[in-house]
Amino acid sequence: MVKFDDSFSNTKIAELHKQEEERLIQATAPQLGFDYINLNSYTINPEALTKISEDDSRDALVVAFELKRHTLSIATKNPNNPKVQKIIQTLQNQRFTINLYMCSTASLSHVWERYSDITHSTVESKGVFEINPEDIDRLTKTIKQTEDVVTILKEVSTVNNSRRISETLELIFAGGLALGASDVHIEPEETGIRLRYRFDGVLHDVTDLDSYIYKRLMSRFKLLSGMVLNSKAEAQDGRFTFDAGEKTVEVRSSIIPGAFGDSVVMRLLDPSVAGFSMDKIKLNPYLQEVMVQQLKKPNGLVITTGPTGSGKTTALYAFLRETHGEGVKIITIENPVEYKLEGIVQTQIGEDYSFASGLRAILRQDPDIIMVGEIRDHEVAETAIHAAQTGHLVFSTLHTNSAIAGFPRLIDLGVDPRIMGSSINIIIGQRLVRVLCESCKKASPANTKESKLIRYVMSNHPHPTEVPQPLQIHKSVGCKECGGTGYKGRIGIFEGVVMDKAVEEAVLRDPREHIIAEAAKPQEIPTMLEDGIEKIIKGETSLSELERVIELPYQESGVEQTKPPLDNPDGGDGDFLSHVV
Repeated sequence: MVKFDDSFSNTKIAELHKQEEERLIQATAPQLGFDYINLNSYTINPEALTKISEDDSRDALVVAFELKRHTLSIATKNPNNPKVQKIIQTLQNQRFTINLYMCSTASLSHVWERYSDITHSTVESKGVFEINPEDIDRLTKTIKQTEDVVTILKEVSTVNNSRRISETLELIFAGGLALGASDVHIEPEETGIRLRYRFDGVLHDVTDLDSYIYKRLMSRFKLLSGMVLNSKAEAQDGRFTFDAGEKTVEVRSSIIPGAFGDSVVMRLLDPSVAGFSMDKIKLNPYLQEVMVQQLKKPNGLVITTGPTGSGKTTALYAFLRETHGEGVKIITIENPVEYKLEGIVQTQIGEDYSFASGLRAILRQDPDIIMVGEIRDHEVAETAIHAAQTGHLVFSTLHTNSAIAGFPRLIDLGVDPRIMGSSINIIIGQRLVRVLCESCKKASPANTKESKLIRYVMSNHPHPTEVPQPLQIHKSVGCKECGGTGYKGRIGIFEGVVMDKAVEEAVLRDPREHIIAEAAKPQEIPTMLEDGIEKIIKGETSLSELERVIELPYQESGVEQTKPPLDNPDGGDGDFLSHVV
């Protein structure tokens, strides 16, 4: 006997029923005096969802989907249902203002599915991680190196499930603060969930998390950061704060979908960095003198350049603090606002507030000084140049490899080189290099190749430091004080090009980098390479560390490049690569 598969027909009929109900609710709602809403494509606010328990929601056929301050939006099929009225009364007694909508069964089902997203998560205030500052303080004093995080995590894994997630989170953040991490990475892989910290600019493996904890941590991160819990296929950004005793730490979170789950990176924003001043960023004395003069100017454009994580924003904050005073109005536009600066108006870009539109709006706010987080396109570049020409001192950043490369980059963005001379004051290039640990760094005689390279660079230095004979340079070793890395803290290496007549003519005539570099030579400002080599001679950093952040002139100095790096040709324990994961 022939059997017919009627599943397709049944599915089609069910879909038609859903569509018919949707149309019926849409038509009925205004007749009964209510607004209609389709929640199938709506992003449900998890905080709103929890205002009605799942049992009550299913029993009364009513859901809460949005919460703005004390206004709660709910939806139901039948607003006159006594059970719905009872829930509304309960919510009103909790001082919520209710916006009531009508929706279909399909919309209700869509919201009910969201309850499973938060079943295993502790719901907290959006944007605030309720953490005991005493626990953070205790853990930060206990943790001295990454192995301590692993040890404590094993102890945490034995506690009951309700506390395990919170204590794991506390440990992750306390470990980051204790070790001076700038970022926390949680990366799901085929064989496990990798936890890593970035401190002093380098990523270090800490341990592997189990999948049970990972899934619940992800729900907690999303709740805290104000992200969509059920979104599995798109990148999301957010932020939250937690109290670490003497300071409130802000966390900027980013999640992207990966092959084995969501990958999360959390940047720990230490508010003490906002207190950086000109003396703390430690410009070399020649550039320091130039910058003091440039910051006294009433108008013009000051640009810092370098890759992500090279300290550009920190330098700009230091410049802002230097120029801030009574009678001066400073407005910033950032993406996002990383550190709060007292007495300065700070704004943040959003969907309807871009760098370009925000900068135009700021110009109507009667500022004296403006900071634009980044010049990224023609519109922002043109507006910043215009602001610098009309009586404003403007600070901004560019992503280029050097200070000199800033000029052709602006031309590439569509800036007319003929107006650069009247608008740009100075372009600064910078990188961050790790500082050798004072407790374990080891001095040893430089070999022939190292000596040749260092002497070549210093021979071109506008203010050369005497190279000792014999030359001794320091290398990383590793101890408990530095967590075995051989380095502790970072310091900037800088360069700068002032827009003078010679540079302006070079930009107009031939804006290739080597032409502009030749025109800028009489300014006698050391390059990043020269600044870095000077710090090597002083024992502040190592040759391998400098090589990590900038290219060294092996061929120009007549040195044949070899691997491993020159300052450890035997690849011994001091080799930087042995500390990098």
